[in-house]
Amino acid sequence: MTGEGKRRICLTVAYDGTRYNGWQYQPNGRTIEGEINGALCALAGEDIGVSGASRTDAGVHARCNYAVFDTKMRMPADKFAYALNQRLPEDIRVQKAGEVAMGWHPRKCRSIKTYEYRIVNREFPDPLDRLYAHFTYLQLDVQKMQEAARFLVGEHDFKSFCSIHTEAESTVRTVTGLSVGQRESVITVRISGTGFLYNMVRIIVGTLLEVGCGKYPPQRVKEILEACDRKESGPTAPARGLTLVSYRFLEDVPEVCACLKSLDG
Repeated sequence: MTGEGKRRICLTVAYDGTRYNGWQYQPNGRTIEGEINGALCALAGEDIGVSGASRTDAGVHARCNYAVFDTKMRMPADKFAYALNQRLPEDIRVQKAGEVAMGWHPRKCRSIKTYEYRIVNREFPDPLDRLYAHFTYLQLDVQKMQEAARFLVGEHDFKSFCSIHTEAESTVRTVTGLSVGQRESVITVRISGTGFLYNMVRIIVGTLLEVGCGKYPPQRVKEILEACDRKESGPTAPARGLTLVSYRFLEDVPEVCACLKSLDG
């Protein structure tokens, strides 16, 4: 959107993705983007559409996704957070809002995104975790999962770990960090990278789960990676366990407001 007198606002958005068909607007489905667009149009009296940094899938959660939009409204930039939160459903909340340069977009900036996937590993599920973690009663070997994870760090062709429906021109991506840790009955897979393919994180988790339950040894993950064949990797882990937890920009852009800083620093 361009035009004289317009300004660009950036929002930091947190949401529980349980009830939504993902981030991106769909004419026949409820989405995060659709809800924010509706709230903005009602607030501004303009036809406004946001453009998000990360198009999370149906059922995936986020603590710090980013979205930009252009408007003629003269409201102080930080007040958009307060005004929108009065109009949004309680499972979507704007954490910060600030003005950025026209033409600036988070998807055009070098960045590191971090996702966490939570797995509840115990005899019986905890109902309080049912919307935010994947449950399995199968005993998982966290040490073997961590050993397998090391093969995936770095720049690789992740064709084995993306949906066959991907529209990406290249399946080469860089994973800057991948760890598997456990605290009591909760196992957390934490993965960081400069960008991810469609379903890539959930397929990686599904494959690590196969290693954890002893279906194949950690070294098999290296062979899966090199095969560049989706049929070789594990299943796609359920969406509910996945949360976008950090979005860190790698370049210092003076005109970009403080709202673009990662929530966890």
